[in-house]
Amino acid sequence: MADTKNAVELQNVVKRYGEFTAVKRMDLTVPDNSFVTFLGPSGCGKTTTLRMIAGLTDITEGDLMIRGKRVNSLPIHKRNLGLVFQNYALFPHKTIFDNIAFGLKYRKVSKADIKDKVNKALDLVQLPHVADRYPNQLSGGQQQRIALARAIVIEPDVLLLDEPLSALDANLREEMRVELKRIQRELGVATVFVTHDQSEALAMSDKLVVMNNGFVEQEGAPEEVYNNPASAFVADFLGHSNIIAANLGSPDAAFTQVALESGETLLTTDEQTVKAKGSKDVRAVIRAEKIGLSEQNGATDGVIAIPGKVKTVDYLGQQARYFVEANGRDWQVINPIDAHPHQEGADIFMHIAARNCVLLPGHQD
Repeated sequence: MADTKNAVELQNVVKRYGEFTAVKRMDLTVPDNSFVTFLGPSGCGKTTTLRMIAGLTDITEGDLMIRGKRVNSLPIHKRNLGLVFQNYALFPHKTIFDNIAFGLKYRKVSKADIKDKVNKALDLVQLPHVADRYPNQLSGGQQQRIALARAIVIEPDVLLLDEPLSALDANLREEMRVELKRIQRELGVATVFVTHDQSEALAMSDKLVVMNNGFVEQEGAPEEVYNNPASAFVADFLGHSNIIAANLGSPDAAFTQVALESGETLLTTDEQTVKAKGSKDVRAVIRAEKIGLSEQNGATDGVIAIPGKVKTVDYLGQQARYFVEANGRDWQVINPIDAHPHQEGADIFMHIAARNCVLLPGHQD
């Protein structure tokens, strides 16, 4: 039985194109009222999965449930879904009012109700004054809002968003990211969002689904996926990480030693030692922004200091990304800038706390 608390369920879903398998045995739930993001590189299967939910692509195997009802063979127009695509797909020859009203007219809603619903949708996207205009009279950001209004005016069971912000410039993307989340929260509609943009995925999601090569590599709350990656792919794709082959040593009081192949010794916590699944051969994952930089040694209980030399500095405004060489290995380090960034060629110490040394089994991926 499907759980009606879930807006969408994928049960052992497979999608093949001839001999190529685009989606491989996917089990996934989209809880009611939640914002779920599919994140991954091009070709990972995220858009194919969205299209299967929409009814635009047939499922090869498995079951797709929407609101507890199996919809494998149900056509798109009977699924009560709102869709927003990258190119907005507005009708250029129709007014904004008629663009938004299109789905309601198809559902034979009365003229009075159509007017009321369209006006409410325009208010929700904060464009109440553009009903009589045409798409080419609006900016890109305004067109994106109208596409969203058209999707939500039908009161969909699920809202599907396929890279809807990718055509916007950086500042407008950030503004629309906030607006999109506000609208989703206000409506309480279950939303599936597809993106390859990490910052969008982390900022907007209740649940993050990281995909690779047709598989779900990891799913969970954004902070859990980011801080505790389940695989080297997730650690490498999401954010900037140093991933280093290592060997687990013996417990030392509250911590366990981790000997890196480059010669340094880190410390890790008991929790991370358990995650290594009993293997002595592990990989240590240290996020770039979890490494502190100082001209002083500064080692303390639970924090080790590794001497190195700054090779390159990427100035990023409020932050700087450093490439630091230590014992023949290059490390990535991202630190906020208080006054001036450390200079290229500077001798430096990298400080790594035990809690920030995440372990993965050594033989993985």
